[in-house]
Amino acid sequence: MRERAAELKTQARRGRAAEKAAQRAAADAADVLAKIDAMPDGDRALARRVHEVVTTAAPDLAPKLYYGQPGYAREGKVVCFFRSGQVDKLRYSTFGFSPEADLDEAGGLWATSYALTTDADEATWERVGELVARAAGNTPGR
Repeated sequence: MRERAAELKTQARRGRAAEKAAQRAAADAADVLAKIDAMPDGDRALARRVHEVVTTAAPDLAPKLYYGQPGYAREGKVVCFFRSGQVDKLRYSTFGFSPEADLDEAGGLWATSYALTTDADEATWERVGELVARAAGNTPGR
């Protein structure tokens, strides 16, 4: 009886922790979408597209704010992020990767961020999707 009572208590505790984690994840996602909606027009469209590409290419990455900009994390650590050029008062927006990204290449040199402009074509978005999938470890053979 004592063992069963302990099991039930442990399960209840885990249930509450899981519920809090789900609430936190939903709040983080809402914060990211609110931040995107508050961006100036051109960057808002880019950020929405980035959000769509990231959530499609790597659905296991969780949206969360990263230095006040949209980021996408695995186990709480940001893997990739979008920086609004207009908010940062720069010529272009950027899409970047943190050291958590699985992008290491032979030769010791690889890009960690990319300029992203409103004239990005479908080939650009496909490339972004490929990079995100690779960064998240969602590519075959990895």
